[in-house]
Amino acid sequence: MDPDSSALRDLARDLGVSTRYWGWDGAQKDVADDTLHAILAALGTPVQGEEDITAVRLERERSPWSRTLPPVTVMREDVATTVPVHVDHGTAVQLHLLLEDGGRRDLEQAEDNTPPFDLDGTLRGRARFHLPAALPLGWHRLVAESEQGPAEADLVVTPSRLTVHEQYAAKRAFGLQAQLYSVRSERSWGLGDLADLRDLAAIGGARHGADFLLVNPLHASYPTPPVEPSPYLPVTRRFTGALYLRIEDVPEHRELTDFARQRVALLRERVAGWNDRVDRLERDEVLAAKLEALEELYAVPLTAGRRALLDAYRTREGQGLEDFALWCAIAESVRGTADEPRLRDLDETFLEQARQELADRVDFHVRTQWLLDEQLAAAQAAALSAGMRIGIMHDLAVGVEQVGADAWRLREVLAEGVGVGAPADQYNQQGQNWHQPPWHPERLREASYRPWRDMLRTLMRHAGALRIDHVLGLFRLWWIPEGHEASDGAYVSYDHEAMIGILALEAQRSGTLVIGEDLGTFEPWVRDHLVDRGILGTSILWFEADREGAPLVPEDYRTLCMASVNTHDLPPTAGYLAGDHVALRHELGLLERDLTEELAADAAGRESVLDLLRAEGLLEAGADIEQTVLALHRHLARTPSLLLGVSLVDCVGERRIQNQPGTDEEYPNWRIPLADAAGAPVSIDDIATDQRTARLLAAVREGISSR
Repeated sequence: MDPDSSALRDLARDLGVSTRYWGWDGAQKDVADDTLHAILAALGTPVQGEEDITAVRLERERSPWSRTLPPVTVMREDVATTVPVHVDHGTAVQLHLLLEDGGRRDLEQAEDNTPPFDLDGTLRGRARFHLPAALPLGWHRLVAESEQGPAEADLVVTPSRLTVHEQYAAKRAFGLQAQLYSVRSERSWGLGDLADLRDLAAIGGARHGADFLLVNPLHASYPTPPVEPSPYLPVTRRFTGALYLRIEDVPEHRELTDFARQRVALLRERVAGWNDRVDRLERDEVLAAKLEALEELYAVPLTAGRRALLDAYRTREGQGLEDFALWCAIAESVRGTADEPRLRDLDETFLEQARQELADRVDFHVRTQWLLDEQLAAAQAAALSAGMRIGIMHDLAVGVEQVGADAWRLREVLAEGVGVGAPADQYNQQGQNWHQPPWHPERLREASYRPWRDMLRTLMRHAGALRIDHVLGLFRLWWIPEGHEASDGAYVSYDHEAMIGILALEAQRSGTLVIGEDLGTFEPWVRDHLVDRGILGTSILWFEADREGAPLVPEDYRTLCMASVNTHDLPPTAGYLAGDHVALRHELGLLERDLTEELAADAAGRESVLDLLRAEGLLEAGADIEQTVLALHRHLARTPSLLLGVSLVDCVGERRIQNQPGTDEEYPNWRIPLADAAGAPVSIDDIATDQRTARLLAAVREGISSR
């Protein structure tokens, strides 16, 4: 018998599942009961009747008493707290702390008069111990000792506030924003790569005084073609795609035989002609060519020094790297065969066999990641040498493919039967389903948040800054049950104190600036919390408005944010001014309002922003596209925002949108090469001397300097 709807909804709320939410249109909406059933099942608490609700509540009450220590305690360095310790009633217990540096601290017991709990006939008692403020930052171990034996759990002490941004308070920073794969040079293999990243950063820093270069997520997709075009739908968020490796920059390339070097040159020649294409990028052919070239490099024996460096990298990345490489070896061996469905369920017998039979391929993929790591380090070093104060700003996607390395490797901390997406909004009125498995809140906690930490450490190692796409996902994610429409989901909450605290800890230790993409529907306190923890937000000019809906004046922009005119989900400014995004959404059937009505509303919004620029004296009547783009950026330069991002597409006059949310094959998302206003390809070599780029970046640099 189905449970009473009110009882079901009460349980859902207790488990962190929303039963109502505010839509983009300002109306409050109820989550359907069948959605709640599906999400509760994905959380591991299927509810079929009233007795199930009773059982779930009882287990939630029993669970803390059955274990000596919580699986993890995450605290702020400036806030004292206590930790509970559960032992059989009447048993003496002591608690001490093993610090990360090897030190030890005995902890004092606090008063706790909680009555004992009957756990299956055994009375369990609760002691409580003080965790004082000002403990050292880091990952420590709590050790409880009693006659029942020792018990251990993690204690994570996080900074009260991430302070990396404070060095930019006196002199604000600006930088470029680019989709790396779309930006090529004469030396590219048809797609922008890490050598192009290095060169673009050097040009931006040395020629134009830019402080950072933000690029799309460089996460790995499938190890063999075909690959997913979207950089926001990878197979892993921790490791890097082989597509981005510059073959000729690998040291072993110098040791190739003449024949092997000629073969690599022919492989590049096979795809290098695409550097001049402006219609579409071809990832599959490029990856195939690079994989063949990598086979030649892999055949070159490593010197003793190079082997030592590889071993050090392998030790640093640990089991996560080995697991990723194993998955890649399996994926390339079964893809396109009758065994491909096994990627959805890799049993231990199959895995053990693969470890033995594919050991050489595992080593190949480990070595590839090491080479990518070296080139990431070189790009960051070049950026800093060119005068950038921040350097490369990497981007962290929301999630991963449902069948991929992380979906397998992290399966114990991911939820099944649901995907991540977004409810309907003004830019996609049918909602979005990204088909990505979300973190399971409780299982991630049981794992002490170590998968989250390990991913951050790898990403931050060669990053001056890290952008967190949809940072609101650290507070809550829109879960969509399998078989449901994107709009038929519910928000599931996360322990944001823990998630953001660990993010702040790892960023503070690595000196990484953190920017959260905090656009969309959210509660006001969320931004306040991010500010409190020293995490910058994101402001997009077209979306910034006051309470009456009027465009925000520069002085009212947030200080702790990265402001820009546009984002990769909008057309370049030239296209946005022409309303290209509305026309495209109409063409693809993504509008729910009448086209005429939508065009009128969009034009009115744009014109209100341009009117503000005219009032500021930045925009004259009859201004052309380039003059308007300059005025928009000069307007942003007047804001107090610490960072100002300038899209490379706006520098060169590109008009085409890179991504239309809510589409797949209907539009060539993430496959648009960089071109200028006339539709001609633009290379990194062109950017170095491009006068339009120089004018825009000079306007921003001068605008920031004058404030």
